[in-house]
Amino acid sequence: MLVSVAAACSTPSSKGDKELPPVNPMATSMKNGFSTMDRLVEAAKREGTLTVVGLPRAWVNYAEIIDRFSDKYGIKVIGISPEANSQQEIDAATRLRGTKDAPDVFDLSLDVAVANAKRFAPYKVAGWGDVPDRLKDAKGLWYGAYGGYMSIGYDPRKLSAPASYAALAKPGVSVALPGDPLRIASAFGGVMAASLDGGKVDAARGVDLFARIKRAGMLSQPDRAASVLDWDFLNTARAEASARDGKPAWQVTIPRDAVLASYYVQAINKDAPHPAAARLWEEFLLSDEGQNLYLKAYARPARMEAMEMRGTLDKTAAAKLPAATGTPVVLTIPEQDEAKSYLKTHWSQAVG
Repeated sequence: MLVSVAAACSTPSSKGDKELPPVNPMATSMKNGFSTMDRLVEAAKREGTLTVVGLPRAWVNYAEIIDRFSDKYGIKVIGISPEANSQQEIDAATRLRGTKDAPDVFDLSLDVAVANAKRFAPYKVAGWGDVPDRLKDAKGLWYGAYGGYMSIGYDPRKLSAPASYAALAKPGVSVALPGDPLRIASAFGGVMAASLDGGKVDAARGVDLFARIKRAGMLSQPDRAASVLDWDFLNTARAEASARDGKPAWQVTIPRDAVLASYYVQAINKDAPHPAAARLWEEFLLSDEGQNLYLKAYARPARMEAMEMRGTLDKTAAAKLPAATGTPVVLTIPEQDEAKSYLKTHWSQAVG
């Protein structure tokens, strides 16, 4: 069916029809390079392969996302270095540049994407207008696909829902971050969420809170703590797993007016061996279907607000997300840099 449609598009089909321009796999949008979705699909199918990097199948439903894309379009998806972090994805592209094994696309933290923007091919997906401006590069070099809000996961047998991050400093409440905030993005996010005051981050405030928790002897490890600060899609997944395994329920809360948001962004390698497949992949991820597949794993789609307005959001999946009250705060790169600098100087001394 796709072949016949594409063939019909490639030549005048009836009197008055204009011949479509040649396909350009390096184009900056589907309309400019392929004219129609069918022609993009046809070009990607001819390439036959998509190479991704840093995508664990257990992360935000990527197993289903990859399999759905592959089955839908008949394109083989090859994953390299699935456990690679954002910078390691870039390093892999450098190492494999000029080979058929180089990654076609990236899934990156905002800071790494901004720092490496010159390595990406500009491309604006069909849903470009629905992605908030703060989550995309104006030229289309990178754009948010999914993210989450920092949250507190807690054992309801040991404490009630914390009304604030400061409430975690109460005696008898063991608290954990998912790692070292000097190295782990989610742990850094936990300290930053705890530092929020009036919608602004104050790194000193966050460090002070965890210093008090440490002095009280209540800073613990995630597998032993009564409360864990982590992205809501990870804490919510823990809650689901706990209930399914018959263990005490793990519940999730986001303190009022302290909503720290973070998003992972997509980008196309400008040296992608499979440029049409790369562009089709981004169209899929930012489509209603792809966005709802992220939501199925409790990740918040970048196009969520627009989809909700149009009635295309998976309401059942959305209802499982922790409630959040207040305007989400997304740290700018300068804010991140300033906070990281403060933690580098003060965290080890104050918290250890």
